[in-house]
Amino acid sequence: MQRDAGGDKSGVDPRTPFTWLIDLALPPRCPGCGALVEADHRFCAGCWDGMRFLGPPWCAACHTPFAFDRGEGACCADCLANPPPHDGVRAAVAYGDVARKVALKLKYGGRLAAAETMARAMLRLMPEGADLLVPVPLHRWRLWSRGFNQAVLVARGLSRKSGVAFDSGVLRRVKATPILRGLGARARAKAVAGAFALAPGAGAVLKGKTVVLIDDVHTSGATGDACARLLKRGGAARVILLCWARVLPGEAPD
Repeated sequence: MQRDAGGDKSGVDPRTPFTWLIDLALPPRCPGCGALVEADHRFCAGCWDGMRFLGPPWCAACHTPFAFDRGEGACCADCLANPPPHDGVRAAVAYGDVARKVALKLKYGGRLAAAETMARAMLRLMPEGADLLVPVPLHRWRLWSRGFNQAVLVARGLSRKSGVAFDSGVLRRVKATPILRGLGARARAKAVAGAFALAPGAGAVLKGKTVVLIDDVHTSGATGDACARLLKRGGAARVILLCWARVLPGEAPD
């Protein structure tokens, strides 16, 4: 099975015999459905067609996608009425069946390779001038039970690929919160109130920086809003959310 040679134009397959053995034992599979594919982190044609990739044109404030270009600086009605505390939410794909499967494989299935899949898709939306990647933190009890923070894994992958530093300690979750899935927007906001805090000395790290807040899925925005407010209070000049998938307005997550 032929893998991408990473830009090698020589026509010679650069893989070692050991890599061939890995291919035979563990062939690359689609991150969505598990079908055999050409290379790791690539989706099959069916899953690829089942995803909506996001990007401009979008609202200048929250980055909700527009159906057509409304001109530079155009904002959606919601942002005109209530400007968000952050500087935009960028997501690789719209939340849907395939995006959901990938997110759940990482968060609850322990398929850590999905973090790399997400990071690769998110890289194209990395903001220019980004100074620091900050993953949304988990409470220590959630971290203990799960064994990892999926946002940290994604942030580490993005940092590796982009060269932007990441700090998993500047922002902390100090209050355990219930699982937000299934809650309405108001209930989510109430649940995360007071849940986050800055680490001692965070001001020196954040001052004047463009911070990219990393998460896997953006739903109502309650978590991102709470973190953005706190990071800006700590001295960040801009806070842009970057995630794998985003629930678009009018679409309810399952």
